[in-house]
Amino acid sequence: MGTHYCHLKLDERRKLAKWLEAKMPISEIADRLGRDPSTIYRDIKRNRYTDDELPELNGYHALVAQDKYEQRRAIHRKMIIHPDLKAAIEDRLKAGWSPEQIAGRLRIEPCPPYRICHETIYQYVYSESGQSQELGRYLPERQRKRKPRYARKARDRVFPLEISIHNRPDEINNRSQFGNWEGDLMIFERAQGNANVATLIERKTRYTLLLRNNDRKSRPLMNKLINEMSPLPADARRSITFDRGFEFTSWRELHKGMGTKSWFCDPQAPWQKGSVENMNKRIRRYLPRDTALLALPSRYMKSICDRLNETPRKCLGYRTPAEAFRDELMKLERG
Repeated sequence: MGTHYCHLKLDERRKLAKWLEAKMPISEIADRLGRDPSTIYRDIKRNRYTDDELPELNGYHALVAQDKYEQRRAIHRKMIIHPDLKAAIEDRLKAGWSPEQIAGRLRIEPCPPYRICHETIYQYVYSESGQSQELGRYLPERQRKRKPRYARKARDRVFPLEISIHNRPDEINNRSQFGNWEGDLMIFERAQGNANVATLIERKTRYTLLLRNNDRKSRPLMNKLINEMSPLPADARRSITFDRGFEFTSWRELHKGMGTKSWFCDPQAPWQKGSVENMNKRIRRYLPRDTALLALPSRYMKSICDRLNETPRKCLGYRTPAEAFRDELMKLERG
């Protein structure tokens, strides 16, 4: 039997109808179908045909049961049946509300005309109709396509508890140790395709690296980080702290490729890596969201880095990040 409840399929209903006609016990039918007996009882109760005028026709009939099941499923598609609800949900998605916020708000509004589950909204967003309107782009965390709920990887498998930011050592938290970075991905308008910029900032010196990428997939991004950071001494690339975006799910590659440890913020808590978040705001002065990244020469990206790293910072005693970073590298060379 499966690990979760799943409605019967048409071929199963055909077998069920045949075995019921043969007076087979429900327990044996359930065993043959690999189902729980309660699933069989439930389907018979929901989809049994009754006719008061012709009671001899009463019973469980496979095609009738399948038709009743499909009609009931159609009734549950509230956004198709109620265009005003559909329009309200689309407006709130475009306003930046998450499906959970939309569903929760509908529950507390005075005299709510409808109630809807946030999972239903997600299914609509990733349906053919939702994809044609590109509704997925308005989700806080969007994916190209959505896996079924029961097929998704558990978050604690992708980002185990031991790499939570709450387990990060004090020497990283208080910025006393050199070589610990924060990383993020800057996304641009859809018209620019998958082009993006990875931002890295060293926590102690505030030294910044900008890496232009043509792909948002996690493995190519991690390979890019490895190529750019491998020339640094091992103690200058001890760890990187990320948020839980899908771009960073291949974090294990960093440890395999160059021995760099990864730490992760809590879900929906990017402020926990505030250094890189604040740096992104500065970088947006030079790289607004409508920037055509692929048209920019490499020297332009380098000039942005140089400008950021050569600006004195109060937190560094008005030294520049470049000077502070260079001093730390020299300490490592001396032993």
